[in-house]
Amino acid sequence: MLSKLQITGWVVGLLLASAVVFYVYTAPFNYQRLPGVRIGGQLTEHPKNWNTIDVDGVVYLKMEGFPPVVVKVFYATDEGGIITATRPDDGYWAKRVRSNPNGWIRFGDATYALKATEIFGDARLPMLEAYRSNNGMSMRYDFEGEIITGQNEPLHTWEVFYWTTR
Repeated sequence: MLSKLQITGWVVGLLLASAVVFYVYTAPFNYQRLPGVRIGGQLTEHPKNWNTIDVDGVVYLKMEGFPPVVVKVFYATDEGGIITATRPDDGYWAKRVRSNPNGWIRFGDATYALKATEIFGDARLPMLEAYRSNNGMSMRYDFEGEIITGQNEPLHTWEVFYWTTR
């Protein structure tokens, strides 16, 4: 016969296991910045022209490696790939991509296996312009000619990753 302490231990263990399973199968949450674990969707062959992808808002991005992490990101496309950008704030997903550039991006129910290349210098500016345009970001130029977003953050300092088929 089990003691009350053993029964309590089993109940607590089952509750914790249920919480972990629930998190893995429901995250990332729709309106929170909490990263998830599963990207979901159906692994799909990439399109010949990425401009044919049309999903409003954010998409899911999963970086290869452990622990598994899925985040929501804004994006833009061009014929050859997908543009993502992030503030230069030493963010976790950018570090992960630098250490292992393989990942997956999910648009709707389609998930694509891609490889990221970080873009440096002035080569980022046309990509940031496409990113700004696709995501409806307000932008202006200050008197020194630097690009400034509506939050007074210099968009030209953002880190850019260009995702292509692997």
